[in-house]
Amino acid sequence: MMTVMAVDREQQAAQSRQAAEETRRRAVEQARQQTAWIEQASQEPEQQQEFIRQNNVIYGGLIAMGLVLVQPFLTVSGLDWSAKICVIAFSVAIPLLAALLMVNHQETFRRRVTNSLAVRVTRSLAQLLAYVGVVAGFWHIMWPAGVAILVSGFAALMVHSAGYFRLEVAAKAEAAAAESAHDAGK
Repeated sequence: MMTVMAVDREQQAAQSRQAAEETRRRAVEQARQQTAWIEQASQEPEQQQEFIRQNNVIYGGLIAMGLVLVQPFLTVSGLDWSAKICVIAFSVAIPLLAALLMVNHQETFRRRVTNSLAVRVTRSLAQLLAYVGVVAGFWHIMWPAGVAILVSGFAALMVHSAGYFRLEVAAKAEAAAAESAHDAGK
Protein backbone atom coordinates (compact mmCIF):
# COMPACT_ATOMS: atom_id res chain seq x y z
CA MET A 1 0.00 0.00 0.00
CA MET A 2 2.94 2.36 0.58
CA THR A 3 4.09 2.22 -3.02
CA VAL A 4 0.61 2.93 -4.32
CA MET A 5 0.35 6.09 -2.20
CA ALA A 6 3.84 7.18 -3.30
CA VAL A 7 2.88 6.78 -6.95
CA ASP A 8 -0.36 8.65 -6.39
CA ARG A 9 1.50 11.52 -4.73
CA GLU A 10 4.03 11.65 -7.55
CA GLN A 11 1.21 11.58 -10.07
CA GLN A 12 -0.63 14.33 -8.22
CA ALA A 13 2.52 16.43 -8.07
CA ALA A 14 3.09 15.95 -11.81
CA GLN A 15 -0.52 16.87 -12.56
CA SER A 16 -0.24 19.94 -10.33
CA ARG A 17 2.92 21.04 -12.15
CA GLN A 18 1.22 20.52 -15.52
CA ALA A 19 -1.85 22.47 -14.43
CA ALA A 20 0.32 25.29 -13.08
CA GLU A 21 2.34 25.39 -16.32
CA GLU A 22 -0.85 25.46 -18.42
CA THR A 23 -2.26 28.29 -16.29
CA ARG A 24 0.98 30.22 -16.67
CA ARG A 25 0.99 29.68 -20.45
CA ARG A 26 -2.61 30.92 -20.70
CA ALA A 27 -1.81 33.99 -18.61
CA VAL A 28 1.23 34.80 -20.76
CA GLU A 29 -0.80 34.39 -23.96
CA GLN A 30 -3.61 36.55 -22.60
CA ALA A 31 -1.08 39.23 -21.61
CA ARG A 32 0.43 39.10 -25.11
CA GLN A 33 -3.00 39.50 -26.70
CA GLN A 34 -3.86 42.42 -24.44
CA THR A 35 -0.52 44.08 -25.18
CA ALA A 36 -1.10 43.64 -28.92
CA TRP A 37 -4.60 45.14 -28.59
CA ILE A 38 -3.27 48.09 -26.61
CA GLU A 39 -0.47 48.69 -29.13
CA GLN A 40 -2.96 48.53 -31.99
CA ALA A 41 -5.36 50.86 -30.18
CA SER A 42 -2.55 53.34 -29.51
CA GLN A 43 -2.00 53.64 -33.27
CA GLU A 44 -5.61 54.71 -33.90
CA PRO A 45 -5.91 58.46 -34.56
CA GLU A 46 -8.76 58.92 -32.05
CA GLN A 47 -6.76 57.18 -29.34
CA GLN A 48 -3.70 59.29 -30.09
CA GLN A 49 -5.79 62.46 -29.77
CA GLU A 50 -7.07 61.22 -26.42
CA PHE A 51 -3.49 60.52 -25.24
CA ILE A 52 -2.53 64.07 -26.20
CA ARG A 53 -5.51 65.55 -24.31
CA GLN A 54 -4.78 63.45 -21.22
CA ASN A 55 -1.09 64.33 -21.30
CA ASN A 56 -1.91 68.04 -21.49
CA VAL A 57 -4.03 67.73 -18.35
CA ILE A 58 -1.37 65.65 -16.58
CA TYR A 59 1.53 67.95 -17.44
CA GLY A 60 -0.37 71.12 -16.60
CA GLY A 61 -1.60 69.66 -13.32
CA LEU A 62 1.86 68.50 -12.30
CA ILE A 63 3.37 71.90 -13.09
CA ALA A 64 0.67 73.62 -11.02
CA MET A 65 1.16 71.20 -8.12
CA GLY A 66 4.91 71.78 -8.26
CA LEU A 67 4.55 75.54 -8.16
CA VAL A 68 2.14 75.36 -5.23
CA LEU A 69 4.28 72.92 -3.26
CA VAL A 70 7.59 74.70 -3.90
CA GLN A 71 6.32 78.24 -3.27
CA PRO A 72 6.54 78.10 0.57
CA PHE A 73 10.18 76.97 0.35
CA LEU A 74 11.29 79.99 -1.69
CA THR A 75 11.73 82.23 1.36
CA VAL A 76 12.96 79.64 3.86
CA SER A 77 16.71 79.49 4.46
CA GLY A 78 17.05 76.10 6.16
CA LEU A 79 15.16 73.19 4.63
CA ASP A 80 14.87 69.67 5.98
CA TRP A 81 15.65 66.71 3.70
CA SER A 82 12.04 66.20 2.54
CA ALA A 83 11.71 69.87 1.56
CA LYS A 84 15.04 69.72 -0.29
CA ILE A 85 13.94 66.60 -2.18
CA CYS A 86 10.66 68.32 -3.10
CA VAL A 87 12.43 71.43 -4.39
CA ILE A 88 15.09 69.50 -6.32
CA ALA A 89 12.59 67.08 -7.85
CA PHE A 90 10.34 69.89 -9.05
CA SER A 91 13.28 72.01 -10.22
CA VAL A 92 14.01 69.25 -12.72
CA ALA A 93 10.43 68.15 -13.41
CA ILE A 94 8.85 71.55 -14.13
CA PRO A 95 11.07 72.46 -17.14
CA LEU A 96 10.71 68.92 -18.51
CA LEU A 97 6.94 69.06 -18.12
CA ALA A 98 6.88 72.46 -19.83
CA ALA A 99 8.87 71.04 -22.74
CA LEU A 100 6.45 68.12 -22.95
CA LEU A 101 3.54 70.59 -23.07
CA MET A 102 5.21 72.22 -26.06
CA VAL A 103 5.65 68.82 -27.73
CA ASN A 104 1.97 68.14 -27.07
CA HIS A 105 1.02 71.35 -28.83
CA GLN A 106 2.96 70.17 -31.88
CA GLU A 107 1.35 66.73 -31.60
CA THR A 108 -2.05 68.41 -31.51
CA PHE A 109 -1.15 70.39 -34.61
CA ARG A 110 0.03 67.25 -36.43
CA ARG A 111 -2.78 65.14 -34.95
CA ARG A 112 -0.52 62.29 -33.98
CA VAL A 113 1.72 61.23 -31.10
CA THR A 114 5.48 61.35 -31.56
CA ASN A 115 7.38 58.08 -31.42
CA SER A 116 10.59 59.72 -30.16
CA LEU A 117 12.53 57.73 -27.57
CA ALA A 118 13.76 60.98 -26.02
CA VAL A 119 10.16 62.13 -25.49
CA ARG A 120 9.13 58.78 -23.97
CA VAL A 121 12.09 58.81 -21.58
CA THR A 122 11.51 62.47 -20.68
CA ARG A 123 7.80 61.77 -20.08
CA SER A 124 8.60 58.97 -17.65
CA LEU A 125 11.36 60.91 -15.91
CA ALA A 126 9.31 64.10 -15.55
CA GLN A 127 6.29 62.27 -14.16
CA LEU A 128 8.45 60.25 -11.76
CA LEU A 129 10.23 63.36 -10.49
CA ALA A 130 6.93 65.21 -10.07
CA TYR A 131 5.56 62.26 -8.11
CA VAL A 132 8.68 62.22 -5.92
CA GLY A 133 8.26 65.97 -5.40
CA VAL A 134 4.62 65.60 -4.37
CA VAL A 135 5.41 62.77 -1.96
CA ALA A 136 8.34 64.72 -0.46
CA GLY A 137 6.22 67.86 -0.16
CA PHE A 138 3.46 66.03 1.69
CA TRP A 139 6.09 64.21 3.76
CA HIS A 140 7.48 67.60 4.78
CA ILE A 141 4.04 68.68 5.97
CA MET A 142 3.46 65.46 7.90
CA TRP A 143 5.07 62.05 7.27
CA PRO A 144 1.74 60.12 7.40
CA ALA A 145 0.50 62.39 4.62
CA GLY A 146 3.59 61.48 2.58
CA VAL A 147 2.97 57.79 3.13
CA ALA A 148 -0.71 58.26 2.28
CA ILE A 149 0.03 59.99 -1.03
CA LEU A 150 2.64 57.35 -1.85
CA VAL A 151 0.21 54.48 -1.25
CA SER A 152 -2.77 56.19 -2.86
CA GLY A 153 -0.65 57.09 -5.90
CA PHE A 154 0.21 53.44 -6.48
CA ALA A 155 -3.42 52.45 -5.92
CA ALA A 156 -4.54 55.10 -8.42
CA LEU A 157 -2.05 53.78 -10.96
CA MET A 158 -3.47 50.27 -10.57
CA VAL A 159 -7.08 51.53 -10.86
CA HIS A 160 -6.24 53.54 -13.97
CA SER A 161 -4.42 50.61 -15.59
CA ALA A 162 -7.19 48.14 -14.81
CA GLY A 163 -9.87 50.50 -16.10
CA TYR A 164 -7.93 51.32 -19.25
CA PHE A 165 -7.26 47.67 -20.09
CA ARG A 166 -10.89 46.72 -19.45
CA LEU A 167 -12.13 49.53 -21.68
CA GLU A 168 -9.74 48.60 -24.48
CA VAL A 169 -10.63 44.90 -24.29
CA ALA A 170 -14.34 45.79 -24.33
CA ALA A 171 -13.82 48.15 -27.27
CA LYS A 172 -11.94 45.44 -29.16
CA ALA A 173 -14.73 42.94 -28.48
CA GLU A 174 -17.38 45.44 -29.63
CA ALA A 175 -15.43 46.18 -32.80
CA ALA A 176 -15.06 42.46 -33.53
CA ALA A 177 -18.78 41.89 -32.91
CA ALA A 178 -19.72 44.81 -35.16
CA GLU A 179 -17.39 43.56 -37.88
CA SER A 180 -18.79 40.04 -37.75
CA ALA A 181 -22.35 41.42 -37.81
CA HIS A 182 -21.43 43.56 -40.80
CA ASP A 183 -19.85 40.57 -42.56
CA ALA A 184 -22.92 38.43 -41.80
CA GLY A 185 -25.16 41.10 -43.38
CA LYS A 186 -23.30 40.95 -46.68
